[in-house]
Amino acid sequence: MEIIIDNKLKELTKHFHVGILHCNVEVFQEKEVDKIIERMEKGILKTIKIGDVINLETIIDGRNAYKKYGKDPSRYRLAVESLYRRLSKGNRLYRINNVVDIGNVISLKTRRSVAVLDYNNIVGNVTIRLGKKTDDFYGIGRGKINIENIPIYVDNVGPFGSTTSDTERTMITETTRKILLFIISFNGVSTLKEELMDAMELYKNFAKGSNFEYYVL
Repeated sequence: MEIIIDNKLKELTKHFHVGILHCNVEVFQEKEVDKIIERMEKGILKTIKIGDVINLETIIDGRNAYKKYGKDPSRYRLAVESLYRRLSKGNRLYRINNVVDIGNVISLKTRRSVAVLDYNNIVGNVTIRLGKKTDDFYGIGRGKINIENIPIYVDNVGPFGSTTSDTERTMITETTRKILLFIISFNGVSTLKEELMDAMELYKNFAKGSNFEYYVL
């Protein structure tokens, strides 16, 4: 699988990069991951007010990028901003399964939008580009979303994910055996390798991860 970033996206935000990881996993319920999330929920509720989320380091870089693309970041929120807003209001995260929940842990730790995708449901090569008006995109549990001018992930079938929401076609289910992980950076590559290494450790410890491959694009 070849993954490329579209030139227009890079021209508008030259510091846009992606940490990419794929590995084999096993999907199940994992209490230790639940405990990690619970600690993070409590910590964010205690230390971050909802009004401060938009100015958090790294999240603000994503919001500024959306503005450059011509998208209102307060109406079409980054996935990671939505997570932080939810926790700063005192709400808990939904627990799905170990593989998805680890993705939320990575997103909360890095303050980046993270996509955890079923590798085997992606067809052909992948282009990361800005969404078009003609793109049909149905977010998980959200129905049709206007993803024009939002970074999206597109294979031979069509869009299957974005920095705001993912789709049902590539979501993690009990039958998932291999994942593709994106860690999206709007502010350069300085910490992406470390974040990928941390992600590998989490999937190794809590999802029986194996056959890891990773790189920064």
